[in-house]
Amino acid sequence: MDSSAEKNSSDAACEFQQNLEILRQIDFFAGLPMETLKVFAYLCARESFVTGDYLYREDDDDGQAFYILSGRLCLIHEVDGREVPIQNYDAGEFVGGLSLLGSTRRLFSLQAGQDTECLVLTREKFTKAIAQFPDLIPKIFKSVVDSIRSWDQQLLFEMTEKGLSLEDAAGISAL
Repeated sequence: MDSSAEKNSSDAACEFQQNLEILRQIDFFAGLPMETLKVFAYLCARESFVTGDYLYREDDDDGQAFYILSGRLCLIHEVDGREVPIQNYDAGEFVGGLSLLGSTRRLFSLQAGQDTECLVLTREKFTKAIAQFPDLIPKIFKSVVDSIRSWDQQLLFEMTEKGLSLEDAAGISAL
């Protein structure tokens, strides 16, 4: 093996290991066995986006989830023909995990607020991997339910802190 082939092999192994460590820290993948995480780490791709690129747009069914390695992503919603910023996501955050679980149209657009590098997993690859490990589906759904509860809990806390009324403020976990 020549030195460039050895370097490429070494780089790929290093990237795989980094992907594995990242997945181990994402709540969405919490509780999954190492064997499964290794499959997902192998299936992830690193993609770069320049400021202004759209990762997806409202009404898309792109089926992708993004872990932000560096940079910033902006969640945007169109109201009366203009784009309204909703939330920013920074390095270390995971966005779009629910789209891995099934076909769904996006309610928002996601745009690179600055040059950004992401670890990307597609629904197609996720579904093929889960087909190999069907007994993991309850663990994944538990992780999603835990995330929804945590999100609702944070929303209630923020509303209380701001002195906002909780009347008619039932969160998604009440479904």
